[in-house]
Amino acid sequence: MVRLIAGLAVALIWTALAVAPASAADKVVLMLNWYVYGEHAPFYYGKAKGLYAAENIDLEIQEGRGSAATTQAVTAKTADFGYVDIPTMMRAAVKGAPVIATGVLLQTSPMSAMGFVDKNIRKPEDIKGKTVAITPADSMTQIWPLFLKKTGVKESEFTTVAGDGQTKLNAVINGQADLLLGYVMDQSMKIKDATGKDVYPIKFADYGIHMVSSGIIANSDYAKANADLVKRFMAATTKAVEAAEKDPKGAAQSILDANPKGGKIDTLTQGFELTIPLYRTPETKDKRPFQVTDQNMTDTVNLMVEYGGLDAKAKDNPKAFYSNDYLPK
Repeated sequence: MVRLIAGLAVALIWTALAVAPASAADKVVLMLNWYVYGEHAPFYYGKAKGLYAAENIDLEIQEGRGSAATTQAVTAKTADFGYVDIPTMMRAAVKGAPVIATGVLLQTSPMSAMGFVDKNIRKPEDIKGKTVAITPADSMTQIWPLFLKKTGVKESEFTTVAGDGQTKLNAVINGQADLLLGYVMDQSMKIKDATGKDVYPIKFADYGIHMVSSGIIANSDYAKANADLVKRFMAATTKAVEAAEKDPKGAAQSILDANPKGGKIDTLTQGFELTIPLYRTPETKDKRPFQVTDQNMTDTVNLMVEYGGLDAKAKDNPKAFYSNDYLPK
């Protein structure tokens, strides 16, 4: 009888284990820096390929309305992670916002002032007398004064019009503005989708603005309290970037699978292919994605302090803005 009872008990335990649900995946919200475009392909590709699910993460990707706004959302913990322009995040962090970069993906700036090729605007001097469309609070507008300082162009020498992302695009498409501030792999592709016409970007990086660009950020308190989750998220995202690099068209297609109105496959693919070279510098060419160097970050801080209006106290501890500790080896 004792053996029978014991046997029944073991059987009940095994039955309970068999029917018990697996632990629920961690719900994670990633807010992008902007409306979806080719640069964002790895996140969608990683989700589609189950790389986040493999880390027990249920990922929700939300579009953003500028890096400053996304940084605010992460600060307020209404988004768990943000994909933003890191120099823009620095502006908030140095003022006390509890945010930190857990991985820096773009280590060369993609920012530019761009207009139609037939406008023949090829250098900063050509901007004088023209109309430039901007979106207040987005990352380009944050860095634009730095570009003007570096090139000697004064704000009084051109006209500025402001509007949201679509308004900015429409201004150039409809001829109400000659140029807009945009990323070489984003707005240029949207303009080409809409008009079939090529644009020429005056790249900020070609005029001495050598700094890191987009990366993943988290609330500092959130990262400390959820270190294991942050590490799993960065592990999945690292794998997603590596997989997407090997399959640009498939990665671009994953955007359309999730958001059929997210663009056209050819320009999404082209936009993502323009992004890949920005992932690494000569110092990180043999490293996995996100492995930014201390020198790269220090140089970025110094440049922002000198030209971009970042508080000089940022130079006291550049490492306060980022950590590689959450990245896979």
